[in-house]
Amino acid sequence: MNLFIMKALAEPVATADAAAAGTGAMLSSLLVPVLMLAVLYFLMIRPQRKRDKLTKEMLAGLLVGDKIITIGGIHGKIVTIKDDTLVIETGSGAEKSAIKISRWAVREVVKPAEA
Repeated sequence: MNLFIMKALAEPVATADAAAAGTGAMLSSLLVPVLMLAVLYFLMIRPQRKRDKLTKEMLAGLLVGDKIITIGGIHGKIVTIKDDTLVIETGSGAEKSAIKISRWAVREVVKPAEA
């Protein structure tokens, strides 16, 4: 009889320890996805936002006379700018031609126009 009473008194202490261990296990299982999201943010999302910001600034700063390269690999010099379209001059000498492109099609500015 004494043995049963001791077991009954010992069980609530064991369940309290188990509950504390369960809380710790739950906390550690939540820690892994949070750390994975943090790594994902710093390795992928943040650098992409930085590149997007630089591209947006470059496209907003285009001026007549800038030498550019388009996404398609066409080299040219900006002749006119209207809203979201550009007219670029390609070729040299007697073989010059004008091409109308969208502003978003500019990949990089090779040589900014001298102001």
